[in-house]
Amino acid sequence: MNASAFELSPLEGGGVTSAAGFKAGGIHAGFRKKTPDRLDLALVEADEVCSAAGAFTTNVFCAAPVIVSRENLGEGCAGTARCIVVNSGNANAATGDVGLTTARRECEIAAEAVGCAAEDVLVASTGVIGQHLPLEPFETGLPALHAKIDAAGGAEAARAIMTTDTVPKEWAVCYQSADPAYDGATFTVGGMCKGSGMIMPNMATMIAVVTTDAPVAPSALHEALLSAVSQSFNKVTVDSDTSTNDTCFAMASGAAAPEARPIELGTPAYEELAAAMLEVCMQLARKIATDGEGATRLVTVTVTGAADDADADRAARTVANSPLVKTAIYGHDCNWGRIAAALGKSGARFDASNVSIDIMGIPVCRNGLTVPFDEDEALRRFENPEITIAADLGQGRAATTVWTCDFTHEYVTINGDYRT
Repeated sequence: MNASAFELSPLEGGGVTSAAGFKAGGIHAGFRKKTPDRLDLALVEADEVCSAAGAFTTNVFCAAPVIVSRENLGEGCAGTARCIVVNSGNANAATGDVGLTTARRECEIAAEAVGCAAEDVLVASTGVIGQHLPLEPFETGLPALHAKIDAAGGAEAARAIMTTDTVPKEWAVCYQSADPAYDGATFTVGGMCKGSGMIMPNMATMIAVVTTDAPVAPSALHEALLSAVSQSFNKVTVDSDTSTNDTCFAMASGAAAPEARPIELGTPAYEELAAAMLEVCMQLARKIATDGEGATRLVTVTVTGAADDADADRAARTVANSPLVKTAIYGHDCNWGRIAAALGKSGARFDASNVSIDIMGIPVCRNGLTVPFDEDEALRRFENPEITIAADLGQGRAATTVWTCDFTHEYVTINGDYRT
């Protein structure tokens, strides 16, 4: 790929319907009976059946919609789809055979409304675990929702999938392809996601939908999605808990180059698409960490000098998950000893005498020993909306970044009252 000829441009107000060939919307269908003014059902629909891919939770207690969507995508979770249905307020998890029957019937109801096969419907649910998901809101809500969706409905869909989120999360970019096979075509990648608590995904995210109008073969779309997810959503942790419902879908309409051959692995066009998908997923991942339940600060943890990628991830993730580190940040306490302790228990290989730690660009530890620093300046920097922690293990060349947030009183309140 010619990097000088390839540039990603963010789209102001962009989201899941920024790419051509998609419509979306949200409606109050009745899953949230106590809040009738709150949207709780989203529909993202392609103009026609198109390439689709998915990445899902590795939690053994996975939810019914995860199982059904895997089935519908087929082997390798790369196939085709026409639409994606997401409800909030009820996770349809730990609901046994009844939950599976409900999820499959949900696909049939959506297929009838949209005019496609039930196998071309992908579903996701988010909310309370262990409660049966009612079908009536789908039966009344999906036909009404399908009748109102349009290309401007992405923001509405993003609001409909929120649970404890305080803001909808959307992003989109466009780029002009430098691959001669696509003759300078302009492609768009957009997405939406929800996530605020029970956040430490593995091979997926909370709930996310990514769309593109590039023509992409299902296998290439799946590989680009997995690559993006591994470097973005899988690098976010709010509370170290992995959801039963983590799902990330991608759909490619091909509407920006309808006569072009599908993008395949190993081509310059694939590298461009993968970069665009990664950018969208990284921006969405940062929004999740910023909106962590009760959070007041986004925290970016970067580990360098690790022996290998696995050690880099272990070290960064352990720091990001440490309640002591997260509460120190909430309290504006530049307590680097808590970071050192987290690194030490992470299982990453290093010699403590080689470790350096910076907090918000302030050197606080060198060669494993304290460095005098200006506490007043540290307090001033804690007022920034993003707090950075950098640790060099001095062991090798591997590095990674993980995003998290601070740990506040409000997090306890939100989760203590979750079902009330």
